[in-house]
Amino acid sequence: MKMFRKYYLIMLSVISAACDPFNTKIGPEVSLYQSTEIKDFSFPDTLKVMTWNIKFGGGRIDFFFDCHGDRVIMEKSEVLNHLNALSQKIQEINPDILLIQEADINAKRSAFVDQVQYLLDNTDLNYAAYASQWKASKIPSDGIGKMDSGNAILSKWKFTDAKRIALPLIQSQNFIVRYFYLKRNILDVQLEHEGKKLHILNTHASAYAKDDTKKKQLDIIKAYTDTISLKGDQLILGGDFNSLPPYTKQTSKFDDSVCTDEEFEADNYSAETEWMMPFYENYQAAIPLDEYQNNNKDHFTHTTDKNGFWNRKLDYLFTNGKFIDKSGKTLQEWMQISDHAPVIVNYEFRITNYEKN
Repeated sequence: MKMFRKYYLIMLSVISAACDPFNTKIGPEVSLYQSTEIKDFSFPDTLKVMTWNIKFGGGRIDFFFDCHGDRVIMEKSEVLNHLNALSQKIQEINPDILLIQEADINAKRSAFVDQVQYLLDNTDLNYAAYASQWKASKIPSDGIGKMDSGNAILSKWKFTDAKRIALPLIQSQNFIVRYFYLKRNILDVQLEHEGKKLHILNTHASAYAKDDTKKKQLDIIKAYTDTISLKGDQLILGGDFNSLPPYTKQTSKFDDSVCTDEEFEADNYSAETEWMMPFYENYQAAIPLDEYQNNNKDHFTHTTDKNGFWNRKLDYLFTNGKFIDKSGKTLQEWMQISDHAPVIVNYEFRITNYEKN
C-alpha cells in the first residue's frame, strides 16, 4: 500500500510538472484514409450500413479486462489472422458504409498494425475517417504500452467533411486514471450526393462508469443528433452505446460476468432501463423496439464469454430517414470473430432532404 501511494505521488508529480508528458490529450482532428486501390462504385438509392465493435482485432482471446484470462499483448500473426477473418465477413456482407469501434491504428497490444488501413485494403471499402479515443505514448499499467485506438467510419465514397466531438470523461476516476483513460467521442462524417447531405455518426459510450457519466454521454449524443436532424439533413447514428434497450428482461447478474475488480465490472444496468428510450422515440431503429421486446435474445450483440452465447444488446443503428422494413439484422453466427455481433440494415437515401416537422 505504501509502495502504491509512493508510485501514485511520483506519477502525479510527473504529470503535474509537465503539461502532457505521455501525449494523452486528443484534439478535434480526424485522420482520413483511403484504400491503396480505389474501386469505382455508383451511388445507389439504397445503402447497406453495418456497425461492428471489432475488439481491436483481438478475436476471442481472453484479455485481462474481461477477467476470463490475463492476456495483454498479441503477436502480429494473431492480429493478422483476426483481421483476415473480420475482412472476410465484411466482404460477405459487402456494406456501403461500415462503422467500427475499438479499432487500433498504432498500439503495442495489436503489434502496431493499422487496422483501419488493413480493412480498407482487404475489402471493397475505399475511404475512412478515424477519431482516436484512447491515445498515449505509453500507458504504464498492465504492460499496455503505446496506444492509439478509436472509432472509424469506412465508406465506398469520399467524405466531404469529418469531425470529432468529445464526450465527458468519467469524473469519479482519480486524476491519474482519468489522464490515461479513454476519451470517448462522436465521429461525424458527411457524404454528399446530388447536393444532398448524409451525416453518419459513430460513437462508443463508456462501459465502466460508476457515476452519471454514461447518462451524460448519451444525452449529448442525442442532443447532437437532434441538432443535425433539425437542420433538415439526413443522418445515420450507430455504434456501441454500452446501454440496454427498454424492455430488456435481464439487466444484471449476467453469467459471463466474472470480474471481482470494480474497475472492470459492467454487470448491472438496472438503473439504465430508460436511457435509450429517447433514441427509439425520435428515430427509426434498425431493430425496432417491438421486435426486441418480443424476443430479446435474437438481438443480443455482446458477451465476454467465448464459450457462451450473446447475452445483452449494446449495439445500435438509428436514422431520421428510412430504414427498409425488416432489413435490420443482428448477425449472431460470428461469435468467434469479436466479443460483439454486428448489426446491419438497408437505408433508403432520399434525394429530397429530410423534412422538418
